Formats: sequence, C-alpha cells, structure tokens
Amino acid sequence: MTENTQQQTASNPELPTQYAPAEVEGKLYERWVERGYFKADAASEKPPYTIVIPPPNVTGALHLGHAFQVTLMDALTRRKRMQGFETLWLPGMDHAGIATQNKVEQQLAEEGKSRQDLGRDAFTERVWQWKDEFGGRILGQLKRLGAGLDWSRERFTMDEGMSNAVQTIFKRLYDDELIYRAERIINWCPRCLTAISDIEVDYQDDDGELVSLKYGEGDDTLVVATTRVETMLGDTAVAVHPDDERYAHLIGKRIKLPLTDRTIPVVADTHVDPEFGTGAVKVTPAHDPNDFAIGQRHGLESMTIMDERGVITVHGPFQGLDRFEARSAIVAALREQGRVVAEKRPYVHSVGHCSRCKTTVEPRLSLQWWVKVETLAKAAGDAVRDGRVELHPKEMEKRYFDWVDNLNDWCISRQLWWGHRIPVWYGPDGEVVCVGPDEEPPSGEGWTQDPDVLDTWFSSGLWPFSTLGWPQETPDLKKFYSTDVLLTGHDIIFFWVVRMMMFGLYAMDGEVPFKTVSLTGLVRDEFGKKMSKSNPNAVDPLDWMDNYGSDAVRFTLAKGANPGADVPIGEDWVQASRNFANKIWNATRFAMMNGATVEGPLPPVEEMSATDRWVLSRLNATVAEVDALYDDFQFAKLSEALYHFAWDEVFDWYVELSKTTFFAGGEQAKVSARVLGEVLDVTLRVLHPIVPFVTEQLWTTLTGGESLVVADWPTDSGFRDPAAEKEIELVQQVVTEVRRFRSDQGLQPGQKVPAQLTLTGTALAPHEAAIRQLLRLQPAEEGFQATATLPVAGATVALDLSGTIDVAAERKRLTKDLDAARSEVKQANGKLGNEAFVAKAPEHVVEKIRGRLTKAEADIARIQGQLDSLPAA
Repeated sequence: MTENTQQQTASNPELPTQYAPAEVEGKLYERWVERGYFKADAASEKPPYTIVIPPPNVTGALHLGHAFQVTLMDALTRRKRMQGFETLWLPGMDHAGIATQNKVEQQLAEEGKSRQDLGRDAFTERVWQWKDEFGGRILGQLKRLGAGLDWSRERFTMDEGMSNAVQTIFKRLYDDELIYRAERIINWCPRCLTAISDIEVDYQDDDGELVSLKYGEGDDTLVVATTRVETMLGDTAVAVHPDDERYAHLIGKRIKLPLTDRTIPVVADTHVDPEFGTGAVKVTPAHDPNDFAIGQRHGLESMTIMDERGVITVHGPFQGLDRFEARSAIVAALREQGRVVAEKRPYVHSVGHCSRCKTTVEPRLSLQWWVKVETLAKAAGDAVRDGRVELHPKEMEKRYFDWVDNLNDWCISRQLWWGHRIPVWYGPDGEVVCVGPDEEPPSGEGWTQDPDVLDTWFSSGLWPFSTLGWPQETPDLKKFYSTDVLLTGHDIIFFWVVRMMMFGLYAMDGEVPFKTVSLTGLVRDEFGKKMSKSNPNAVDPLDWMDNYGSDAVRFTLAKGANPGADVPIGEDWVQASRNFANKIWNATRFAMMNGATVEGPLPPVEEMSATDRWVLSRLNATVAEVDALYDDFQFAKLSEALYHFAWDEVFDWYVELSKTTFFAGGEQAKVSARVLGEVLDVTLRVLHPIVPFVTEQLWTTLTGGESLVVADWPTDSGFRDPAAEKEIELVQQVVTEVRRFRSDQGLQPGQKVPAQLTLTGTALAPHEAAIRQLLRLQPAEEGFQATATLPVAGATVALDLSGTIDVAAERKRLTKDLDAARSEVKQANGKLGNEAFVAKAPEHVVEKIRGRLTKAEADIARIQGQLDSLPAA
C-alpha cells in the first residue's frame, strides 16, 4: 500500500452515512469469487487446512440449521486463510435418493403418470433433468450467506468421479467379505416402497391401543398384550422367561393360535421380562426385530403376512385388507370369540414414521445387502480412543462409543431407481458377480443387474476422500487429506460421522478422514422449541438476511454456538446483531473522519496516553482470548468477547475518552489517531470471519488494502499495561457511578450540570476533561454550592443539582442500596465464619465469597458517604 493511498483513505473516507447491507454484500461476494480468493492450490507450499461441507440435499433450501453450521465453517476457514494456510473448503450436494425420487414422482403424479409408466431408464433421465433445472438452489443461497467455498471443486454424489469411488469401495468390501446379502428385519416404508435407514425414521407418540389376547385352550392358555394385533396372523411362537414358574408347564408345548388353523410352540427365552405385562410375549419373526432374534435362536419359521404396501396376504377373511383395516377387523373377530381380555384406549406409544412421507414404518423381513461392521466399527472407535480423532465437546465421546461399540450390520440397499445402482449381476444358473469400475459386466442371455440402489449414506460416507479424487492418487488427495475439521450436528453423529470414520480408515489405510469433529447443537426458536415447517415458529433465514443483512444473521448464530448445545434464536436477537453491524460502521466512520489512520508505525509507548496504552493492552488480550477460543471451538464465547471489546471498550470507551484529545488537536491527537487506526485495523480483522461483509467494506476503506479475505490474521504482540488498565478502570467507575446517579435523578443524558471534581493526587487527574465531557459536567463557577457529593474511586464528584434533585427519593434509593450491601456482608460473614463450610467448600468458592465481602464493605463506605453528602430534607 502506497503512502498516497493511505493519506487519501484517511482524509477522505468514502463511506456513506448509513450501512446498507443489500448494496454491499452481493457485490463484495462476486468480487471475492472473481479474484479467486476461495480457490485452493494443491501445489502450494503453505500448510493445508481442509474442511468438506456436509453435503446438503439437492432438493434442499437454506434453513437456519444450514446457515448455522455454514457460518461456523466459514469463520474457521476465513481465519485459517488469514493465518497463512492453504485453505480448502469444498462444496457439494447429496443426491438424496428418496427425497429426490419423491419430488419427481410428485411431478409425474400431477401429469397422471407414475415412474412405472416411464420405465427405469426414462425415469432416471427425468430425475437428472429435474436436478439440472431445480436442484442446487441451496448452493446459491450459501453464496448469499457469504460462504467462502472453493466453487471450482464443487462435487455431487452421483457425478462421474464419485460414482467411480462408490463402485470401487463396494467391490473392495465385497471381495473382503465385508458386504453380503441376507434376509433381515428392516425399516420399510409402504408408501416409498423401500427400505429406509434409521435416520429416515421419525419417532413420535401416537394414540394407539393395547389389546390383551388369550392364546391356547383350557389349561394351556396364556395372555399376551400387543399394540399391533394384525401381526398375530404371523405369530410362530409365544415366548416366556425360562425361570418364570407360571409358565413352566407350558414350555415346549404347542398351543392354538386364534383365528387360524395353526398351533405354535411356547419357547423359553431370556429376552422376555417376566415383570413386564403378563410375562408372555407373542413372537412374529418377520415383523419385529426382537422377535426375529428370538426366532433365530429357536429355529422358528418367519411368516411374512403383508405385501410391500402393507396389505394382508394371508389367505382368509382378512386377506386384501390394509394393515390398519385388518387391525380393527381382527380385534372385532377376537372379541366375538371371547379372546379379548382387556383393551386400553388411547394407549400412547412411540411409533416410527417415514421422515419423507410421514407414513407409519413397517418392520419387515426382507432380502437386502448389508455391510458387516464389526471390524470397521472397532477401527472407528479406536481412532477416537487413541486420540487420532478428537471430539468437541469431549462429553460427546460417551455417546459416540455407546453407538459405535454396539453397531449392528448396516443395510445399504434401497428399492429405488434414483441412486448408485448396486454393481452386482446375477447369472442364469445362480451366478453372482460383483463388478468393479474398470471391469466389464457379464453379458449374455439371463444376466441381470441387481435392481436396488445404495443407501444415500453409503456414498456420503466416502465424502472426505472421494471429493478429493480417490481412488486416484490425485494432487488434491495428497495435499488436503486427511481433512482437519468436520463440523456437523450431533444428531447425525451415528449415521454420517461413524460411516465416514469406518470408510475413511478402511479405504485410506488407517488414515483418519478428519482430525477433529466439532459437534453442534440444533437451532431452535427463542423459547427453545424445535423449529418445524408445520409450526408457525419456522423461519426462512433468507427473510432475515433481506431485512437485516447476512452479517446480522451470522453474528446471531455464532453468538449462540456453545459446543454441542442447541441454539435458541429469535428475530429480536437478529435485530440486535444488525445494530452491532451499524455500530461498527458508524464508529469506524466517525473515527476516520477524525483522523484515524494506519499510516506508519505505532508511536513509542512513552508518547501514548494512558487511554492509548489501555486500549492496546485490551486489544492484544482480546486477540489472544479469541485465538484460544477458536482453537477450542467456543464460538459463542469468542463472539461475546469480540462484541464486548468492539462495542464497549473501543466504541463506547476509547472513542469517547479520546474525543477531547481529537478536538484539542496537536501531537497527542496524532498519536491517538494512529492508535485508533491500529485498533480499528485489528478489530476489523478479528471480526471478519464472522461478519465478513461490513468488516470488508470498512477495512478496505480504512487501510486501502486489497481484501480482508487475504489479509494477515493479527497476532498478540504481548503488549500489556496493567497500570493503564487499572487507571482506565477507575475512570470507568467514576463515569458509570455518576451516570447512574444522574439517571436516578431523572436528568436527561445531555443535560449539563455544574460540578466540582476533586482528582488531585489520583490517577484520574489527567482524565478530568474526558470525564467532564462524558458526564456533561460544567466547571464550578463562583458561588457553587454542592447539593450532592459522590465519593468514588478515590475521588470526589460534587454536583449542584439545585432544582433538579429529589432529595427524599435519592435518600430512599441509597438507603435501599445500603441495606442490600449490609445484607451481603452478613451472608458472606456467616459463610466464612462457618468452619465446616470453609473446610469443605472448593477454594475458588471460598475466594468468590471473600471477594463479595470485600466489595460489599466498599459499597457500604461509598453509599454511606453519598448519604452523608445529601442536603437535609
């Protein structure tokens, strides 16, 4: 930067009187992208820093959860880029199998067609057309938020490279006998007609019925209770606990199954809880995962009684009925036979629903493809246990281990047409061939490919390395793997984080996919309630960005981001963040108009005022604090620290305390102007990762620099001045106390009052002009008579409030404050005088009480002095 540029910038700041986000944000983002600031260079010698974005669904639109996590990732990468790292934040989208297929099927339904009418190939082509036309809206919305993503590396889970990676790892897992095909109980959606993953099942409390039924005849009877009466048509046993004496005579016998011509055995199994209900449970192996396990242990038949749409298929009077219609009909038939012992309605219980279409999920025995996870999950657990991967906050480790140590084999096949087709071919004579990406599939009469596609989580589980070009040894893979941070919600730690850990360690020869997992909470409304499209509390962040600017939304989200904790957010808070952005703008504009400059080195410390030294000391302490909090992913605390420093210490105190210096002019004004320029420069730098737009506009105008995106991150110089900090703290005490007194007396903020300040011999003496300016205190003229005297911080402020003070009200206020201080002293002395308490309480607790005692005693002296100074009523 040239000297002329600096001088022109400082003397002629090109800043409008008001900050208008809509006029600034879009232009700045376009400039950043055009200049290639977000592009990463695999050939760079800088140390790498890599984050891959959790890929949003191609069907998605920006919601507050996205905005929340994107804000935090953007803050991390912007800071690292400024620190000199070759930073890659890689964008992309997930093909979202069920969600996307449903979108296109809805379109077809409006045309009076189904996917079956089109056929598989034509339907898949139609989905690609939909993706090209409507998909990916969210990526444009991320740009609106200011996300500094490397758009040159944008990936999609079904692009050619990703598809190659999926087929490669499937083949390797298959050859290593870690993928197999078997009949198991899965979550089945009768509407979507596919298996769905656990994360695609939403559990909610539904009103149902608990029906107790009598099985068997005569002495060979027992009672079972169920909420799913219709499944009794598929019962193949009744189970009791082996030690339950009530049923010992029945174990091994066969009893009559009502409404059928079948008998079923009574088996003994330790899974049964003899204390729950009657201690006897019906066993339907084809329609319940626990029953399936019992059936496996006892060699029971598994009878599937429904088709894929939930319609009863068992021959008899209930055949052809929907499962819920059959439930009512079967209860009526059992009641007629006297088999219903008890009915409880409503019976509230947890029921799984498809997250896409809200249909009640049906547990169903089905032939599916599975990943054998035992060794993969152990490796994922070991990587955290031995410290190769850190979880933030650390308390999340227990949840992680509880899941990964008890992980069941993973169902990876889906009965959809949109997705990665399973690369397995079946021959006419029962042959099964798994085909890799470089192999030709078998051909000839009778050969067919498996019709299923892979679970969306299978391809997204490869995301940290497939996006970098794996299985090829690309420059990107060498430079940027393993990634540094995965930042995601704690709600998908099991479904996505664990899968990436398993696949990353397997595919990359034990090298972890990320070094740190930073787990966030969920965004909720200001009352802590979950936001939902079906509730009136749902918020479109784009509306808030339109009204208040993207910086305001980002800062609000960051201020709520305590590790692992849910984030409440309300519009009032966004408005407050908008006010903060305006404060930054107005204060910087004022400072620049009054000579704030970055030109030249800082003046020698001995030429600085105590106010200058104080603010530089606080500046360095804040930079150090913010750095430590970034490294610990404490976004809420670092945002609060920045807010407090910028608004309170720089804008409300330093700028105000320095006004008298600026107005007086001279050499000291030049010194303070350079200090203020330095403070603004650094403050805008450390604020930039969270509020990038307003800081960019201000910083480039202030400094003439190219862009904060590529500017250096400030470092703590080590400068501290405890004496100056103590001195300004005394000034703040005086100003705060007198302002409170003025407010209590009903004085207007700008109302001037005659005052006599006794500051001689105190550290406050050099600050008299600033104190008078801040408190609107006029010099005491001849005939001055004090009507109130305030002893504070070792000084005395005498005020002439003739005609303005309500003496009785002031005496009442002070007496109330005095009583409160005396009560505090009494409580503190009581605790400190209790030997047992002092001996057992932690030292920091005891010290805190001693501090409260000291403060309360000082308050008593101060308040008593104020009371003594009041004129007689």
